[in-house]
Amino acid sequence: MGYHTFDAERADKLEDAGQRYRFVSAEELLWALSLSPNDTVADLGSGTGFFTDDVAPHAGEVFAVDVQEEMHEYYREKGVPENVDLVTSDVSDLPFDDALDAVFSTMTYHEFASDEAIAEIRRVLAPDGRLVIIDWAATGSGEDGPPVDERYSADEATAALRDAGFTIEHEAVRPETFLLIATLE
Repeated sequence: MGYHTFDAERADKLEDAGQRYRFVSAEELLWALSLSPNDTVADLGSGTGFFTDDVAPHAGEVFAVDVQEEMHEYYREKGVPENVDLVTSDVSDLPFDDALDAVFSTMTYHEFASDEAIAEIRRVLAPDGRLVIIDWAATGSGEDGPPVDERYSADEATAALRDAGFTIEHEAVRPETFLLIATLE
């Protein structure tokens, strides 16, 4: 499970608001996360921090997690909000001991999807925490995002999360993407 990561040399493309918000708006992401001002949140596969920047004003502390240090370098040049810490890590080996109130992934689940990564997300999530996944759907056209054969369906992601002990609170499947909100059982 899991496929290649986004090419850091094309990081500028991740800052195209018209393109990014076409598939998930800041408002939808914030609604799904349902944050309180003191919440501690992790953005898995944060890339250039595009969606991290949307979340940061609504949380206490945010961890921008990306496996590529080059993405963090781009984010530093762009400007990192004061309450955001950059963490270079694979999702299957997160360096958090404290429980996180929320964890989210926008368009990166297909890059890290594995039993190990989902178990690690479960480990770092607080008992009443939320996991929000918005990703490219296997049922999409493939015109945007990764090739269709590198994507997961909402049903596949839901099954993997349920097998790991998550309850699916909300599921939406759109033409190119899906949105899942999960909590621990």
